Amino acid sequence: MSFLFDATWWADLFKIILIDLILAGDNAVVIALAVRGLPPRQRKMAIIWGTAGAVIFRGLLTLVAVWLLKIPFLQLVGGVLLMWIAVKLMKDEEEKPQEHAESLSFWAAMRTIIIADVIMSLDNVLAIAGVSKGDWVLIFIGLAVSIPLVIYGSKLLSGLMKRYPIIITLGAAILGWTAGEMMAHDLERLVTLTFDWLLPIAGALVVVAWGYLAKRRKAALGTHSD
Repeated sequence: MSFLFDATWWADLFKIILIDLILAGDNAVVIALAVRGLPPRQRKMAIIWGTAGAVIFRGLLTLVAVWLLKIPFLQLVGGVLLMWIAVKLMKDEEEKPQEHAESLSFWAAMRTIIIADVIMSLDNVLAIAGVSKGDWVLIFIGLAVSIPLVIYGSKLLSGLMKRYPIIITLGAAILGWTAGEMMAHDLERLVTLTFDWLLPIAGALVVVAWGYLAKRRKAALGTHSD
């Protein structure tokens, strides 16, 4: 227990909690977008189990963080995949749940939450692995602090999305921005990006425009089928 009197240990803990809190905001947005169409009881369960699954996978990612650093263009590919997830979450209309579809929707939401969290965690996991220096007490405390914030933040956001649909677009834009930052990080290894701040903006704009067009197309197909 000597680490409790170590100022460096407390400084590292503060850094890890800060990193986890930054990621918690993005996680809450993803979860709220993914569960907004579920019935209340399933929505609550998806938030809890989706968060738990995401935390477990993030822990596993931390274990292999050094190996992940060696994979070329991992964040570039992850950024593209995150943009696709953001568009999908934006265009999915809120539908009345049907008995045969409830279970499928629940597991689809869980899958989306975990995949998106793993993709967005890449940067943070590498940072946490560096700060913690393999100290699992630090890693565990950081995750434990972020879990309630993600759960309650996503509950609040999913409720607001039902009342104010514009928040759905803003949430998708945030994910697009994050995807752009991830892609810029990897592209800088190849070329010097003079205007690296443009990629996050472009990511947000592309996701919103693509999602809007996909949403209109889906609505048009639904009208024709009727």
